[in-house]
Amino acid sequence: MTKAPKILYDCDTGIDDAMTLLYLASLVQAGEAELAAVGTVHGNIDPMTGALNTLRVLEAAGIHSGGREADGPVVPVAVGAARPMAQDVHYALDWHGTDGLGDTRLPEPAGRPVAEPAAAQIVRLARAMPGELTLLATGPLTNLGSALLLDGELPSLIREVVVMGGAFDHPGNITTHAEANIWHDPEAADLVFAADWPIVLVPLDATHPTAVHDDWLDRLAAHDTPVARFAASILEFYADAYTPTLKRRGAVIHDALAAMLVVDPDLGEYVQRPVRVELRGELTRGTTVWDARSLPAEDTRRPVKVAVGSDVARFQERLLSALLTF
Repeated sequence: MTKAPKILYDCDTGIDDAMTLLYLASLVQAGEAELAAVGTVHGNIDPMTGALNTLRVLEAAGIHSGGREADGPVVPVAVGAARPMAQDVHYALDWHGTDGLGDTRLPEPAGRPVAEPAAAQIVRLARAMPGELTLLATGPLTNLGSALLLDGELPSLIREVVVMGGAFDHPGNITTHAEANIWHDPEAADLVFAADWPIVLVPLDATHPTAVHDDWLDRLAAHDTPVARFAASILEFYADAYTPTLKRRGAVIHDALAAMLVVDPDLGEYVQRPVRVELRGELTRGTTVWDARSLPAEDTRRPVKVAVGSDVARFQERLLSALLTF
């Protein structure tokens, strides 16, 4: 990519979102990306708590939301949908803590979220910067689905959509088949995959192999700066939650891979498939479905670029390097 991408980040700021925010902040500070705005959504935690967590993380990295503290880059943070389109809301407190950041109970951020809802922010910024924005989504897709309903021309205004979500040849992480971000709002996810815009989907098939383990976590913990100490602290909570699944101490920082593929698509391996979301199955609601047959595709949907793998070593080293830059 010859030009620094302009990223509009939609997230549910728990622990892996926080790592991703720090990665994005490192790119902003290095002039390798622009962070136009952030919107939060229900998922790991409620969206207001997620917005405050976003402000805390960005402020720790030297990025503010405006006001007297804004002596560096300014990134507005909007609060988004508090519940899915067609089901009850659920949070991932066991994985991210009751505060979304590993029960660290950090002080209030200096900044506050903007008054504009996250879906409206997506539409406004897309209208203001047609063809320039990459929409990176690492939480449930309610804000994106709502933005599509607000403005039918939105797909023609967005440069690219990059979504962390779904599972195909990998077990689900919230049901046997469904990945959490898609399961939290299947209707919104299906709206997003049905829209006529370029999508890169980063499912569990690609993210789970990137799990970091003791050696990586120890290298982070050995770096004695405030940001590294914060990152190591919340990853301790995350690793405690992940260890039974991984069968050894470690964690999967799913969302950071999606962000990294925005700025370095060559890091990934991909296939092109139309994607649908199962909305009615008693055992499979929220499952992402593709047609993997070798026959000519009969689905009329625009194919999604699905990441099926990545250069794991490069991902891990690049993420650690970003966390150690502060």
